[in-house]
Amino acid sequence: MYPNSVLFFAAGFGTRMAPLTNTRPKPMVDVAGKPLLFHALDLAPQFTRVVNVHYLAEQIVDAVPDDVAISDETNAILETGGGLKRALPHLSSNPVFTMNTDAVWKGPNPFDVLLSEWHEDMDGLLLLVPQSQAHGHTGKGDFLTDDEGRIRKGPGAIYTGCQIIRTDLLSDIDQSAFSMWELWNRMLDKGTLFGTEYDGLWCDVGRPDCIEIAQRMIADV
Repeated sequence: MYPNSVLFFAAGFGTRMAPLTNTRPKPMVDVAGKPLLFHALDLAPQFTRVVNVHYLAEQIVDAVPDDVAISDETNAILETGGGLKRALPHLSSNPVFTMNTDAVWKGPNPFDVLLSEWHEDMDGLLLLVPQSQAHGHTGKGDFLTDDEGRIRKGPGAIYTGCQIIRTDLLSDIDQSAFSMWELWNRMLDKGTLFGTEYDGLWCDVGRPDCIEIAQRMIADV
């Protein structure tokens, strides 16, 4: 089965983006003429789209189109794993896509890349980018992959924040707030977490100085 719904993570406080996030949520920060959130949403018009909200939630709720569902976390921040669990009633498939909303892309559609590499023996498929094609990112890489694409932790490629993931294992987790690593670690133990490479350009827009970096990347021909 292939995913046909996307959860866009937009609930965080955006502390790295301060002071721009003192009065607006990070997904509503403009890059190249439109908010970061809309750069993400525009990649997936054919899918069921869900956005989770917490910090300054009303700004996002007021901005998104009517066909975008809202997963409300205003009472408590749930982290990425808990956010996915909360959003399940809005998501129309298993597996599902998830995407962080603090990055921009230049190249093939990331959802198409993931779909082309998805297989039924996978529980998760992470979209990775080589460090040479990542802009605005500091630090070492996140994952190494073997010849079959299975992931292990290590300073290799960078996780782009976009993935396909099965939601079955969520039923094994009792807590309401938890990281995506709670799922990933289970998949690592089973050997069912995979990665595939994005061959375009990607920019982490987590800090104010990354806005100009992202705009140059988008504009560069």
